Amino acid sequence: MPEPSRSKELPVSLLTDPVMIEACRARDFGRVFQLVKARAGIYPSMIARRCDLTPSRVGEVIDGRRQLLHMDVIERISDGLRIPGHMLGLARRTWETPQNLTVTPREPTGSAPAADAQSAAGLPGTDVDGILALAAERDLSPSTLSALHSAIMDYWRRDDEHGGETLRPAVVGQLRYVVGLLKEGIPSPMRDGLHGIAAELARLTGWTYFDARQYHQARVYFTEALALAKAIDDHRFMANVLACMSLQATYQDKPGDALALVAAAQDQARAAVGTTPRVLAMLAMREAFAHATLGNHSATHTAISEAHTYFGRIGADDPDPAWVAYFDETKLVVDTGIAHGRLGEAVLAEPLITDALRREHRTNHRARAFHAFWLARTQLQRGKLDEACHTAMDALAPAAAVRSQRVAGHLREFHEQLEPFRREPAAVAFESRLREALPRQVSGSPRP
Repeated sequence: MPEPSRSKELPVSLLTDPVMIEACRARDFGRVFQLVKARAGIYPSMIARRCDLTPSRVGEVIDGRRQLLHMDVIERISDGLRIPGHMLGLARRTWETPQNLTVTPREPTGSAPAADAQSAAGLPGTDVDGILALAAERDLSPSTLSALHSAIMDYWRRDDEHGGETLRPAVVGQLRYVVGLLKEGIPSPMRDGLHGIAAELARLTGWTYFDARQYHQARVYFTEALALAKAIDDHRFMANVLACMSLQATYQDKPGDALALVAAAQDQARAAVGTTPRVLAMLAMREAFAHATLGNHSATHTAISEAHTYFGRIGADDPDPAWVAYFDETKLVVDTGIAHGRLGEAVLAEPLITDALRREHRTNHRARAFHAFWLARTQLQRGKLDEACHTAMDALAPAAAVRSQRVAGHLREFHEQLEPFRREPAAVAFESRLREALPRQVSGSPRP
């Protein structure tokens, strides 16, 4: 039977109505069908079509002249009318979990489909690109470096708004272009500037893989960024890359690695000339994340205190590198809340994340979704089920607007933590909204 479309979802008000809940619990399908007709406008002929029943059989059930007892029929009613399985005493149905929450192995990269090959037929091959590049005259100047830096800043902005997966080919292409320039024996200081740009592009590429939870590839590019920065003794940028690798280690549940990497980052920052308080505040917060992942309360609180102390020393004229500009007061507050949340200190975490989310820029879809799911989890820890589900509902729009496996992972975690409460009206309403926001585009189970 085809999977019902998202427009065929029953109203949340019906699914959470005590009369409907009791009718489903008793498997009183006469009453269920009457409620579906009255409240959702789904008439008996449509019920029959959706549930693979005959219209006469549906009419007999509504009139009380027939009962539906066979399990395969009950399953078809659940699937056809989109009644969550638990309401009818069934296991969770496949359509209840959107495909976005199902972890599937990434398909191996193969050759392009024939249609794609045809559309690209008018483009020169990579060997011709290389020949043309050799023939072209290089006109490198400070303005060239400025243009490349501007492109990187634009990539980061688009990464925040949409996720980095679609940007990655362009970023990698630009990285290889800059690395190619470095092989041509360009004199300093232009060479040092290109090394710095290559390091930034390699870190950005690593970040896009990290956000896609492809951790091995992320580490490869982070390591390349580290080597490029080391070649020009840019200790501050080395600290930045090591901090990224530390954050990735917390996601991989390797807190020992996370702590070692952030300690190395702090060493690099201290060795650098002109390291600003903002950089040191960001690194202290990454240290707090590592300690929190280890469950060390006192060390986490000390690191949080250091981050706030450093942040308080920031001056208006500090020569901050562009890559740390994101670490503003809002980021400090939300990261403090997340560090407390990692420790299970939901009472401390909730007001901080709430405050930061209120300030978050509307176009930063990934951060808004990411932080809203953190807030929902802390509210759930505090027993605020209705508030948690409402917060998570608000996060679905920005989550759908950005391609980020990290955000999808946080949604999955919240969805799993909601499992003990899935019969509660707030949870039913959230799951219904979730299916609308992230529909599962698969076929339903065949009729037994």
